[in-house]
Amino acid sequence: MTVLKIDSSARLEGANSRIITDYLVRKLGQPVIERDLVKNPLPPMSPQDMLGVHGTHDDQRPSLLRHLALSEELIAELQQADTLVVGVPMYNFSVPTHLKQWIDYVCRPGVSFRYTENGPEGLVAVKRAFIVTASGGTQIGNDMDFASRYMEHICRFLGVDDVIHIDASGSKGSPELVIAGARQQIDAVLMQRELEVA
Repeated sequence: MTVLKIDSSARLEGANSRIITDYLVRKLGQPVIERDLVKNPLPPMSPQDMLGVHGTHDDQRPSLLRHLALSEELIAELQQADTLVVGVPMYNFSVPTHLKQWIDYVCRPGVSFRYTENGPEGLVAVKRAFIVTASGGTQIGNDMDFASRYMEHICRFLGVDDVIHIDASGSKGSPELVIAGARQQIDAVLMQRELEVA
């Protein structure tokens, strides 16, 4: 039982999303695979390599082989985890560039999902995902939030059934209250899940 923790905030110190994801993984108490997309950014793909990663290919150019190997590594991290924790700071109403790059690496037909006569079917082993969305003034879940809804769609696309949102909006007011509120949400969700199992 392993947690894959993804952090993507450009702020390395004091970022609400990082503080909350750290708290969450401590509460989960499982082994953690950490992937920090800012401390260790993924290499960008050229348009040609993007087509090769997402489609059929027979090209052996070194750049494509490197991207394919990294894609396999990132998907393997997903396959090892039963729980996904994603810190999503909202930038310009959507996800950070670093997080979008990760999505482009892990969403691969025939590897992490497949097309069927009933539509796409996710192939990852993750059972539940916690999406921690932090914003300044944009309320999570409203019409201007293209971050949390997008991340839920990606999770379900990859095969995650249980998607849990942690609302960390409102940091323009009081970051301390936002963090305290997110911790309360986490505690309540985990307690409810324990009761369901019992």
